[in-house]
Amino acid sequence: MVGKGSVNHNSRKFHAKNTDPERSHLNVEYCNEDIRDVYHELFEEARIRYNAKQRKDRQVKDYYEKIASGKQEKPFHEIILQIGNKDDMGAKTEDGQLAAKVLDDYMKEFQQRNPTLRVFSAYLHMDEATPHLHIDFIPFITESKRAMDTRVSLKQALARLGFKGGTRSKTEWNQWVASEKEHLAAVMERYGIEWEQKGTHEKHLSVLDFQKQERAKEVANLEERKAELLEENSAFEAINGALCDQLAQVNEELDSSEEELSQSRQEADKAKKQADKYQKRIDELAPKVKNMERLAAEFSVDPEELLPEAAIVETGKAYREKKAKPLVEKIVKVLRSVYSAFLDLSNRFERLQESYSRERSRNEYLTGRLQETIDENRELREAAADMECVKAVFGSQKVEEAISQAKQQEKVERERKQTMKKKHDREAI
Repeated sequence: MVGKGSVNHNSRKFHAKNTDPERSHLNVEYCNEDIRDVYHELFEEARIRYNAKQRKDRQVKDYYEKIASGKQEKPFHEIILQIGNKDDMGAKTEDGQLAAKVLDDYMKEFQQRNPTLRVFSAYLHMDEATPHLHIDFIPFITESKRAMDTRVSLKQALARLGFKGGTRSKTEWNQWVASEKEHLAAVMERYGIEWEQKGTHEKHLSVLDFQKQERAKEVANLEERKAELLEENSAFEAINGALCDQLAQVNEELDSSEEELSQSRQEADKAKKQADKYQKRIDELAPKVKNMERLAAEFSVDPEELLPEAAIVETGKAYREKKAKPLVEKIVKVLRSVYSAFLDLSNRFERLQESYSRERSRNEYLTGRLQETIDENRELREAAADMECVKAVFGSQKVEEAISQAKQQEKVERERKQTMKKKHDREAI
């Protein structure tokens, strides 16, 4: 049997009408762990790894609450096993005691046989009409490629145990239940108990009961298909999330490029204004500097060659040494200083022009990079929109299969090119 699960009932925190409290001390408690502690043990490290790669709005704060409040998976599952009934295996009879031994042996082998079904609560009840066993477990998988790398999944946990879904009547769950019945039957045989596999009683059902049973089967199949579709939807949500993350990264790069471009423009404008200022000053001084250069060239000759002979009233030697020569030396010194200043100013202007040219080139480069980023951003948005359209038209499963096939083809093509390159390199040697 498959039950909804009530840990408090199993541990006898409360008694139902069909229990005998005076015999509750005969019950066997195999384990009774707090489910939240077990979730922390199984999934906390995976949750931390997952959150490290996600935006804050996509992070998982409490994985147990996420599963408990969701519709895709149950927090845990419970199976109930019983041999016979109150007429042939009553709890107070010797046969009932034998059934309890069989169930005890079965329970001791359960966890080792089902490593992906983490048992956290298990009880053998002897205080009801027939001995029976409650096993509560959390189905989980590791190394998952979707969502958290360790996560809850009944379908995948059973698949890891070797039960692959087929037809509607051969689901992973149905195959596993049948296998566990075989294991229980094997333990029964060790105690000399034969499994009487009774047939179904559909031919004895009324038409209304039969229709109800068929509807129940259809509902079960629909629930199973719903679970599969929810899992597929989760996969596409992960793909969409990856595209959104990539789009967010492009937006960040775009904002950074725009900020850098704005700063470069400001620096370029500042350099241009400074260069224009110096150019204006040079244009104003240019005529005067040309005259200074001409005068400097004229007065750069030796003073003794420039000065005329002395007048009659004064000896030539006295005139040259005391008046003319000192005056000319001062003039030449001043003109040389002015010419040197002009050359320095011209060099500074050339450097400013070079700085301005560099900033302008950098500005043009950033403008081109900005346009490329804008184009990439637009393409990513279109790709995300196209993905949603494809999902809506073809369905999640077909799209997932197409993506998987395309990735496989890309992998084969890369390996083929690598093989050809290695072969070419060997032949070249």
